[in-house]
Amino acid sequence: MPRIPVHTLETAPEDSRDALKALDVKFGKVLNIHGEMAHSPVALQSYVALQEVIADHGSFDGRTREAIALAVGNVDDCSYCQAAHTGGGRAAGLSDDEMVAIRAGAVDFDPTLAALLELAREYTADVGSVRDATWQTALDSGWSDEQLTELSVHVTLNLFTNYFNHFVQTDLDLPAAPAL
Repeated sequence: MPRIPVHTLETAPEDSRDALKALDVKFGKVLNIHGEMAHSPVALQSYVALQEVIADHGSFDGRTREAIALAVGNVDDCSYCQAAHTGGGRAAGLSDDEMVAIRAGAVDFDPTLAALLELAREYTADVGSVRDATWQTALDSGWSDEQLTELSVHVTLNLFTNYFNHFVQTDLDLPAAPAL
C-alpha cells in the first residue's frame, strides 16, 4: 500500500499540474509514480528536468537508455522501474529475451553494451564506486570519457526513481516485468 495517495490532474498542487499534464500526454495516463511525485513540485520538476536534459543533450540512444534503466532497476530491486522500462525497452527495440538478460547481468548479445551495463551495475551496487578494470573495459569497448561521464546522470536519474518508489511504496499500475 502506498504511503501517499496518487494525485490526479485535478488534485495535484498547482505548481505540479503542467508537468503532470505533460506526463499524462506522454504516457497516456497519470502513472502512479508521477501522481505521487506531484505532491512535491520539487520532486516532480527535478524528475522532468533530468529527463529533458537527457533528451536535449544525451548521447545514448533509446535502446541504451532503457538498458541502463533496466540494469539499475534490477540491481536496486525496483519492480516498478523494471516494469516501466520493460515497456520502454520494447518501444526502443529491445526484445523480451534481451531485457531479461540485461536485468540478469548476462548481456552476451552485445559486448559493447555489456561493458557499459557492467559499469552501471557496479556503480549502482557499490554506491558510485567502480573498479578501474570495469572502467577500462568500457573504454576499451568503445565508450568515450564523455559517455562514461554521462552514464552518471542516467544512473542517478534511475536511482532517484528507484529510491522514490521504495520510499513511498508505489503500487504497480503497469504490466509487471517478466520474472528472472
